[in-house]
Amino acid sequence: MTSSSPGGAVPTDDRLPELDGAPLFLLDELPDAADLLVDGAEGRHAVDVLRLTPGERVRVGDGRGTVAEGEVVAAGPQGLRVQVSARHEVPPPALELVLVQALPKGERGPLAVELATELGVDRIVPWAASRCVTRWREDRAAKGVAKWRAAARAASKQSRRPRVPEVTDVLTTRQVLGELADVDVALVLHEQARHPMSRVELPRTGTVAVIVGPEGGLTDGEVVALTAAGARPVRLGPEVLRTSTAGAAALAALSARTRWR
Repeated sequence: MTSSSPGGAVPTDDRLPELDGAPLFLLDELPDAADLLVDGAEGRHAVDVLRLTPGERVRVGDGRGTVAEGEVVAAGPQGLRVQVSARHEVPPPALELVLVQALPKGERGPLAVELATELGVDRIVPWAASRCVTRWREDRAAKGVAKWRAAARAASKQSRRPRVPEVTDVLTTRQVLGELADVDVALVLHEQARHPMSRVELPRTGTVAVIVGPEGGLTDGEVVALTAAGARPVRLGPEVLRTSTAGAAALAALSARTRWR
């Protein structure tokens, strides 16, 4: 995915572009040019699947906050050529939302990532909890993380997000405990918790982490260790949700309180 011959620079601003149904395409690098070419897999999808034609509006981003808006001027075998009319440099949110997700089995892992991405997560931490059925070892870990990152990227395009959530390498419980030292508020979803998440006071800035256990549940030792590290056990509601959907439900509740206003 490359730029065409550089044109005049387009002024940028830091306002989030309004969602108007225009599709979003992601490039590894977004050149500072008035004329862009979206090629490769993105270009083929635009031309062959979406069947975009000249005159339609699109957005092209780098997944790191830079978004170019423009109009399709040509669509063909080489890809999608876009004339840029505006550029945006969207800053990261003041309050970072992190999901520490115990490894679900099968395709539920990418599903959890997709849902979390659509609902506002900024960073996803795959967690090898004690009772995880899925075990990522050696080459399986690299493949699993790559699959999660691809799911986050695809969901970001679908939901028109200017920033693709970071997906870290898989962490052990000890490593997760270490990560909590840099978190302002850490919430452990647990069906036996006394306190509802809706009553937790949230900061306006900083980092809030949601920790979701595996299908087999958290061990007593994990709950004790997480609590000792500063995490707070909370419940979402009377229902017990699957590990692949619990994080999304929590993120939706947090986004409703902090972002969807």
